[in-house]
Amino acid sequence: MSPRFETLLSALQAGLATLSGWFARGAVAGAGALARARALLVVAVLVGGVGYLLYRHPPFEMLSHGEMAVRTNRLTGASTVIPEGGLFVFPGVHQVRRFPTHDLVYRPQESASATGSAPFQSAEGLSIGVDLSIRYAIDPARVAAMSKTLPDDLAGEIVEPAVQGVVYRLFAGYTVKEIFSSRRAEIQQSIESELKPRFAKDGLVLRGVQMGKVDLPQDYRNGMDRLLAEELESEKMRFTLELKDKKVKQTALEAEADKVRREKAAEAAAVEQVIAARAQEEAMKHVLPFKQKQVEQRQLEAEAEKVARIRSAEGAAEARRIEANGEAQSRQKLADAEAYRLDLIGKVTTEQMQREGKLITEHPLLIQKTLADKLSDRVQVIIAPPPADGGFIGKTLLGSK
Repeated sequence: MSPRFETLLSALQAGLATLSGWFARGAVAGAGALARARALLVVAVLVGGVGYLLYRHPPFEMLSHGEMAVRTNRLTGASTVIPEGGLFVFPGVHQVRRFPTHDLVYRPQESASATGSAPFQSAEGLSIGVDLSIRYAIDPARVAAMSKTLPDDLAGEIVEPAVQGVVYRLFAGYTVKEIFSSRRAEIQQSIESELKPRFAKDGLVLRGVQMGKVDLPQDYRNGMDRLLAEELESEKMRFTLELKDKKVKQTALEAEADKVRREKAAEAAAVEQVIAARAQEEAMKHVLPFKQKQVEQRQLEAEAEKVARIRSAEGAAEARRIEANGEAQSRQKLADAEAYRLDLIGKVTTEQMQREGKLITEHPLLIQKTLADKLSDRVQVIIAPPPADGGFIGKTLLGSK
């Protein structure tokens, strides 16, 4: 225990002992009511002072979630780290400082824009804005030792000077294009590696550094956009040429494969023709004797057909001769029959004419009837007496005189 604290305790104990002795002597001596009143007043003053002191400086404090406290004894100088929960604080003896346990983030807003109040400078001397996020926390293992020197405004008094001292110098060594794209990860790693020991020296732990949006000057951005467009066009042309080259190679390979396929097909066809020719040659060895026999057979068949035709012709000639003789005889008989028929018809006609002449002589009106019958089948036959003078019978019908 500290000697100062022991002295304070000894003084308190001596005061209490003196007060107790004084009360004891007043009681023994039989002091009057005034002595007792004085004693009660002193006790009341002491109790009120202690109560007021406890009211103004309560001996207990509560830590909220995400906080830790460092309690320092002013008499001994010892420090104790208190995690979440309650802690005892003796008024006038203990001093308490609260610190956050969660991660803190620092963002330099004045450097986030190229037109801001404190932009970064590139190697070309151009103003650029970078959205930086520095995530850090208080080292709980060193907070007890550093609690007396840590300022209340960690971001303004420790983090900001350290970040500006590192970041401005690093960005000044890179070009805008490197900061914007090609060496972005390298710059972020360099910032983190330089800030970590600086933070550790002040009792802070660097969790990480993040580089967000890079704000470029408008003229430079327009030029970079045109450059990127040209690079994209160049990349597109390169891919197009590669694609065409692959297509040419593919066409050549397909042509070569087609050539090999045609050669193999031609070889197969040639082998097939050779095999077919050999088979045909083998077949001809058997076919030629058979063809010879066929020729001989056809010659014999032709001779037989010739003999058969001769015989058939002789038979046909004999048959025509017999048919001609029969036809001549038949015609002779027909001519005789026709002559006989004509002779009979003539005789019959002569006899008929004799009868008709005799009939007409007896009946002369039959001539006119016959004439009218022969003129038309629509003329009606009218029998009328002949004229007295023996003229045309039509005169009588017409009434002419």
